[in-house]
Amino acid sequence: MPRPRRLLPGLLAAALVLGGTSASSGLAGTSGRAAGPATPGAAGIGDPYFPRDGNGGIDVRRYDVDVAYDFATGRLRGTTRLRLRATQHLSRFNLDLLLPVQEVRVGGRPARWSRPDRHELRVTPARPVARGDVVTVLARYAGHPGRIGWRGERSWLADDTEVVAMNEPHMAAWWFPANDHPRDKALMDVEVTVPARNQVVANGRRVSRTVHGANATTRWRADEPMAPYLAFFAAGRFEVDRGSRDGLPWYVAVSKQVPPAARRRSMDLMRRTPAVVAWTEEQLGAYPFSTTGGLTTGLQPGFALENQSRPTYPVMGRAYGETILVHEIAHQWFGDSVSVRGWRDIWLNEGAATFMEARYAETHGGPSAQRALQRDHAAVSGSREFWDLRIDDPGPDRIFDAPVYQRGGMAMQALRHRIGETDFWTLLRTWLGTRRGGNGSSPQFEALAAEVSGEDLDGFFEAWLRADEPPARTAANGLV
Repeated sequence: MPRPRRLLPGLLAAALVLGGTSASSGLAGTSGRAAGPATPGAAGIGDPYFPRDGNGGIDVRRYDVDVAYDFATGRLRGTTRLRLRATQHLSRFNLDLLLPVQEVRVGGRPARWSRPDRHELRVTPARPVARGDVVTVLARYAGHPGRIGWRGERSWLADDTEVVAMNEPHMAAWWFPANDHPRDKALMDVEVTVPARNQVVANGRRVSRTVHGANATTRWRADEPMAPYLAFFAAGRFEVDRGSRDGLPWYVAVSKQVPPAARRRSMDLMRRTPAVVAWTEEQLGAYPFSTTGGLTTGLQPGFALENQSRPTYPVMGRAYGETILVHEIAHQWFGDSVSVRGWRDIWLNEGAATFMEARYAETHGGPSAQRALQRDHAAVSGSREFWDLRIDDPGPDRIFDAPVYQRGGMAMQALRHRIGETDFWTLLRTWLGTRRGGNGSSPQFEALAAEVSGEDLDGFFEAWLRADEPPARTAANGLV
């Protein structure tokens, strides 16, 4: 679960191919491709940090999520349709969901379902699903997400006037059934019904808002696939602004729960989003999504989060607000467009975003990123605890620890100094361009850095990512 220190590192220092969707949307046996006996899909996608995250045997192409939320009781009622492709001849498959289930259908027919544990929804279709077939799965469910904890996490954020579905690494299972791992990105279409006096904000672009009696249903649609944890919605009363810059639409919102003076500051900061996006494009290449924006919640999450196309923020002070804005916008490239292959690789997300804070500072009147690196290296050189953490494999309970951010950001700047400006920016743009809409791991990034630079960087990455002592102040480590 993200810790409040998620806000602190700056202070301390392509698209999913949809081919094959014309395959049968009914049950297996219609395509003639099934061969051999049907077998169950695995109950996890294979990430050792979170063995129950994601599921085997399926590739979700699209989520259509329809939820209604009752502020008075905290009850959420939902119907989600998943369009998924079988990646093996499936006798059954799992989805990740923490809410009580009422009904499951596959290809329009009732399916048997069970709950082998609180996190897993096991679905057994009336007939096996042939490998390569695309089917529609419908699940109806209802419950109180605010009462649910899992693995020590209580991810639901709400009071009696506002709700925001934001958290990392786990959020989806609190409000819709998912193949909940960044390796399986999918299109997202979300409808949220709440009392008509409230507004709803989510990823992508707002498609419609329909008032029916005392309630209103608002629909948002994302045009690019996303990892399930990056999907979000917020419902409450918001001040909203919108516009377009260089053809890119933007939409920002600030909760009316925020006191007036702080709300004005927050809205001014949210309106900085298009300019920061444009600056980041100059550094990293074209913005990877079709809309942008941000939301400041009146709740107290204690962290900001890079929800795809529309990050969510707590109320932020003048001293560090723009720094956090830069950090979360950088995540649209590092984390959202190119996501981790496994959660052990999270330093790639957080280190890159922290480095971009330093890069922004040096291009806006602050110290050079190299000077900041040398300052920070000196400041933490005596901290045994800081260097004890191997940031390319921090362990599931430490993925949000400060060294992942700060040591990761220092490593990025040190790499820049070691291989030079041309090779460094070629490396970042190549990484983001060739993996756009996909995933990447630390070994893959390290290999690409060596390929682009033509240098042996094994010792460099050993010193910055894995060693249990500060890197020596040498040219080989990017410090001289």
